[in-house]
Amino acid sequence: MTTRRLVLGAATAAALPRFAIGQSDQRPTVTVAVQKISNSNMLEMLREQSNVGSRIFLNYAEALIDCDWTGDMALRPGLATSWRRPSENVVELTLRQGVRFHNGDVMTAEDVAFSFGPDRMFGGGTTGKTPPVDAIAIARRSFPGFERIEIVDAHTVRFVNRMPDVTLEGRLARTTGVIKSRRAFAEAASWSDWARRPVGTGPYRVAEFRPDQMLVLDSHDDYWAGRPPLRRLRFVEIPEVAGRINMLLSGEADFACDIPPDQIATIERNPRYEVVGGPILNTRILTFDKTHPVLANPAVRRAITHSIDRDAIVAALFSGKTRVPPGLQFEFFGETFIADWSVPRFDPAEARRLLRAANYRGEPIPYRLLNNYYTNQTPTAQVMVEGWRAVGLNIQIEMRENWSQITSRETQRGIRDWSNGAGFGDPVSQTPPNFGRNGGAWVGGEWRNEEFGTLSDELETSTDRPRRRAVWARMLEIAEREDPAWTVLHQNLNLTAKRRDFRWKPAQTFAMDFRPGNWGA
Repeated sequence: MTTRRLVLGAATAAALPRFAIGQSDQRPTVTVAVQKISNSNMLEMLREQSNVGSRIFLNYAEALIDCDWTGDMALRPGLATSWRRPSENVVELTLRQGVRFHNGDVMTAEDVAFSFGPDRMFGGGTTGKTPPVDAIAIARRSFPGFERIEIVDAHTVRFVNRMPDVTLEGRLARTTGVIKSRRAFAEAASWSDWARRPVGTGPYRVAEFRPDQMLVLDSHDDYWAGRPPLRRLRFVEIPEVAGRINMLLSGEADFACDIPPDQIATIERNPRYEVVGGPILNTRILTFDKTHPVLANPAVRRAITHSIDRDAIVAALFSGKTRVPPGLQFEFFGETFIADWSVPRFDPAEARRLLRAANYRGEPIPYRLLNNYYTNQTPTAQVMVEGWRAVGLNIQIEMRENWSQITSRETQRGIRDWSNGAGFGDPVSQTPPNFGRNGGAWVGGEWRNEEFGTLSDELETSTDRPRRRAVWARMLEIAEREDPAWTVLHQNLNLTAKRRDFRWKPAQTFAMDFRPGNWGA
C-alpha cells in the first residue's frame, strides 16, 4: 500500500463518525496452528515444494490457471480468464484485467513474463539476483520443456514449449507457476529477501514472517475476486499434536492441522469444534537409495516391499479413514490411470525367499525419518520395523531434525520417508519431477533406471494418449516391482480441527483455501 493511499485512508476515517470507524471492519482474525510453516524459511514456492508450503500459498499467491481445490480439482480460470491451444506445444492465455498486486500495481503481461523468466526461475538473468540452485532445479522439473513466454498484447501471453506436452495447462496450475510482481522483485535487496516477503495477487498479503514461529497475512482489500472474508490470517508453528489441540481447545487457535484420527473424539467432545477432511491427493511412500551396498540388490528392496502390512497400518493407526491406493497414482488421472494395478502384496514368505536369493545376512540398513512430520509418521515406522524384523531384515530407524539431514550424503543413505502429491490429473504431475532424469531421486543419486528415464521423457512429450497409458503402466512395473524406486504405504490423510461455526471446506490437497469462495458458503 502506498503512502498516498494511506493518507487518503486516514482522511476518510477522520470524516466518519466514531461508531462507524469501530464497526467498519467486522471480519474475523483467524489463527491456524500448524506443525510447520516452511521447510526452507521462505515463502517462494520454487524453494518450498513441500506439504507445509503448499498449505499456505493459495492465500498470497495465484497462478494463471486455478483448480477446484475443494472439489474435483478440475482446472478453472485464475489470473487468466481463458486459454487455447494454437499447437501441441503452445498455450495462449487471456489475462484477467484489473488484477492488483499487494503493492497496488496492476498486473501486466510483463509481470507474467517476469514470473517465468530467468531472474525468478531459471537463472541467467541480468539483475544479479540469481535464484538458488535448488530453485532453478525445481523450475526445470516443473516446466522441463519451457522455451519462452511471448507477450502478444497487453492482455495476452503465450507459453511456448520446446516440445509437445498434453499437460501444459496442468503445469501452469502448479504452485511453481504463481505470478509475482516484477517491480517488487526489482526493489528487493536479493532473491532471498524477496522470497521471504513475496508480492503476489492473492487475497492476503504478507504482513509478518518469522521463520519457525509465525506467518501473518493481512487482507488484500483490492483483491480481484472480492473483499477477502478475513481481516487477518495467522499461521502459528506448534510442532507437537498435543500443543496444537490444546491451543484450539483453549481458544487461542481457530484451526489445528495434522490431527491423528485417534484424537477426533477428544476434540469433538467439545461441541464448539469439529474435525474435517480425509484422504487427499498425496501418497506416503518410502524411497530407496540404490547406492547402499545392500539395497543395490533389487531382491532386497522387493523383500522390504513385501514385508509391509499396509492394511494393518491403515486400520490400526488411521482408524480405516484412508486407504492403500493402487500404486503411485490416482483415479483422477483419467485415461492414463491403470485400474488393475496394486501395491506389492503383504507376503512374509515371499520376502524371506527373496532375502535368501539375495544372500542377505542381516546387514544393517538405515531408515531416515522425521518425528511426525507426517501424521503418525513415527508409529508407522515402528510398525514397519517390527514387520521387517520378523522376516529377518535389520532396518534401523535414524531420526533426523530436518529435510537436509534426511537427504544428506555425508553418511550412507538407505531408506527414507517421503510423500508425493499430484498437482493435476496426470502422472507427470508427480512421477517424472521426482523420479525422472531431472527428478530429485535421480539428481540426488538415490535411484536411476535408464529404461524408466527414457519412458519418463516419452510420457512428458508424447501426444499419443493410448501410448502414454502403456508407457505409464511400464513405468509402474519397473519402479514398484522390478527395480523398486519407491514403495507406497498409504494415501495421506489430512484432518483439520476447526471451530464448528466457521463454514469452510478442506481441500483435496494440503492447501488451505481462505479465499472468498470458500468461507461462509
